[in-house]
Amino acid sequence: MTLDFITPVVDDPFTYGQIAAANALSDVYAMGGRPLVALNIVGFPVTCEPLEVLSEILKGGQERVNAAGAVLAGGHSVDDGEPKYGLAVFGEVDAAKMWKVTGVRPGDALILTKPLGTGLVATAIKAGAADPGETEAAVRSMRALNDLPARLPGELLAEVHACTDVTGFSLAGHLLDMLSDGSLEARLSPGELPLLPGALEKAEMGFIPGGSNRNMELYAPRVEGLEKMPGALPALLFDAQTSGGLLLAVSEGAAGRFLEACHEAGFPHAAKIGVFVEGPERIRIW
Repeated sequence: MTLDFITPVVDDPFTYGQIAAANALSDVYAMGGRPLVALNIVGFPVTCEPLEVLSEILKGGQERVNAAGAVLAGGHSVDDGEPKYGLAVFGEVDAAKMWKVTGVRPGDALILTKPLGTGLVATAIKAGAADPGETEAAVRSMRALNDLPARLPGELLAEVHACTDVTGFSLAGHLLDMLSDGSLEARLSPGELPLLPGALEKAEMGFIPGGSNRNMELYAPRVEGLEKMPGALPALLFDAQTSGGLLLAVSEGAAGRFLEACHEAGFPHAAKIGVFVEGPERIRIW
C-alpha cells in the first residue's frame, strides 16, 4: 500500500490528474509490483473553482488507473485552499522477487528510464517561458506510467538487484538512498544523463524550483567531482522530479539486453548512466 499526492504542475486539469495518478502508481512499480486498487485523495477549493475542474482532474486520474489495469474504488475529498490530487494504491508483488531500494552489488549498472528536468521545465511552464515542444515533452514523460515490471520478461526483471523511483528528492537524493548499505560508491557518467528538451537551458536561465535548491544543499556534500559537470548540468542532478523514472541497479552482464528491452517496451530514453563499485558511500562524477 502506498500513497502520494501533488499540487498542480500544469494548467490543464485532466493532464494534471493523469500526472498525479502516474506519480502515485509509480511507488508500486518501483517495488516490481502491479497496482490492483486505487483510492482518490483530493483537496479542492470548492468555493473558488468550478466543480467541472475537479471533474476533469478525476477523469485524468481514472484514465491512468485504467491504463495501469487497476480499479479505482472511490476515495475522499476535503475543502482546501489549493488543489491537491493523488492516490492511495494497493498492489501486489511476489515477496521473493520484490525490488527494494537497497541490494545493489558491486559492478551493477545504473539505469534510468526517464529523462531528467521535469522540475525545471514545470517551473518555466508556470512562468510562460517554455515553448510548446518543451511543454509537450515534459507532459508526455510525467504522465507515462513506470510500468516496466509489466512489460519486461521475467528473466530480465530477475537481473534487477535494487530499484527506486526518482521524485522530489532528485536523482542525487534517491541514488544516495540506494547506497545506504554503506560500502558502495556510484560512479555517474554525466554525459549519459537523459534530459528533457530545454531542461538544461531552463537551468541556465535560473528556473530552478525551491525543492531543487534544498536538494543541492542536502546532497552536494556527498557528490565528488561536481566541478567536472559543465555549465548548469549539476542543476539536473538535484532537480526535484514529478513522476520521474525508475532508477535501477542491474547486473552488468544483462545491462545491454535490459536497455534494449526497455526501449522496445516504450521507454525510449532509458540509459545506462553509471556503475556501482566498492567504495565510500557517495556519488562520484566519473
